[in-house]
Amino acid sequence: MKVSEKTKVFKNLIGENWTTSSTGKTFLVTNPADTRIELGICQQSSEEDVLEAVGEAKKALKKWRNEAAPERGQYILRAATYIEERSEEFIKQLILEVGKSYADAKAEVIRTIRVMRYLAGEAERLTGETIPSWDKEVIGYTKREAIGVVGIITPWNVPLGIASWKIATALTCGCTVLFKPSSQTPLVSLWLVEAYRETGLPSGVLNFVTGPGSVVGNAIANHPDIKAISFTGSNGVGLAINQLIAKRGARFQAEMGGKNPFVVLEDADLELATDHAIAGGFGESGQRCTATSRIIVLKAVAEEFIALLKKKVESLNVGNPIKEGTQMGPVIDQGSMESILEYIDIAKNENGVLVTGGERLTEGEHALGYFVAPTVFRKITPDMTIAQEEIFGPVLSVMEADDYEQAMEWANNIEYGLSSTIYTNNLEKAMKFVNGIEAGFTHVNMPSTYSEPHFPFGGIKGTGIGGFREVGSTAIDFYTEYKTVYIKPHGNK
Repeated sequence: MKVSEKTKVFKNLIGENWTTSSTGKTFLVTNPADTRIELGICQQSSEEDVLEAVGEAKKALKKWRNEAAPERGQYILRAATYIEERSEEFIKQLILEVGKSYADAKAEVIRTIRVMRYLAGEAERLTGETIPSWDKEVIGYTKREAIGVVGIITPWNVPLGIASWKIATALTCGCTVLFKPSSQTPLVSLWLVEAYRETGLPSGVLNFVTGPGSVVGNAIANHPDIKAISFTGSNGVGLAINQLIAKRGARFQAEMGGKNPFVVLEDADLELATDHAIAGGFGESGQRCTATSRIIVLKAVAEEFIALLKKKVESLNVGNPIKEGTQMGPVIDQGSMESILEYIDIAKNENGVLVTGGERLTEGEHALGYFVAPTVFRKITPDMTIAQEEIFGPVLSVMEADDYEQAMEWANNIEYGLSSTIYTNNLEKAMKFVNGIEAGFTHVNMPSTYSEPHFPFGGIKGTGIGGFREVGSTAIDFYTEYKTVYIKPHGNK
């Protein structure tokens, strides 16, 4: 692909300097809705660039971790205000770079601002405990201290929101950061870094390096001065990083795949359930780890539910999200599109019944980008590939269960354990589901994608590694270590 001379070149931030990669190589970022539009050129960095960035983060660590914690929080608050004042610009960038609809992009920006403000407040809540001693003259307490330099590796699907909560938590706790964004969405990630730069954040506290995960990600995982890595992305990459980092005993937090069940009982409000299935399954083109993927509906209402769902799906406005009224945009790139279409073919070959969609959209403006029709299958059984593997695209699999017990069994019959939801007006069954579902968080009569920044976020089973949660009051656990202090005020025996 020929790159226009007018396309802007963006650099890494290492210490106080914007720098080009030591490799001299770059990569192009384009608009997934119209690949003719070149958004920017970024650095294809090397291990050498990572080494330099870690060195700067290490130099900045001592002064930053000794800064008064509430003062650290002020930088985060100012960065949140910077984003809020430019929210429409950030929304547009998410639309152009990720292919989100206006509504989805706006929701991500609002969430970013809220989560940054919440986590800035954690700087005033970095509390330990005062604990009674057996010795009446001893004062004993615990305090939290920053773990050190941390690596943050983020995905392309929620590039602003996820990066914002990882970075804000690390800075609140007194850590310095090496931030590697996804190569599909590095530009809006850079905007987040620039928001912090505008607050006067000391140089070296937040460093930004772009490039392939196989090089930059591995260098971060292997660096002995990086004491912890927070990762969100695919299971394959997460498990590979975990193997690398385990060799040197560093801390690792990973949020990975999801195959989230959406259970519909016979007494459910089907209008509400179908609206939320569409929001959860086709919002952001289904490219969320919390996306609705498996709909498990009782046979008593299956026909009515599927007919209503089909009607609503076929009325969705799919197109270039820069245009007003677009409800679903493209998927992120050609590789993702081809993978989604392959899963659709597998479902057909495994005798799944296609209700609607199931193809690439190629007419008119759709021919310019990576558009997949919103797709619904029925007659899916738990052993089928699309009932087990994460598709990460606009595909809903409807499974028709005999009763609540079978629905519950199918809901838990999966290697992942991130989100879940049930639709019912039966309080007893709702609470039975809440207590029995194997997921990091769950919902009743709400979309599987719903979450708030002051509640812990994370999964179990094959979704999470490390046992640490993001956001919420427990987010600081990953980035801090406890120190126990014993004080005897008087030196006498």
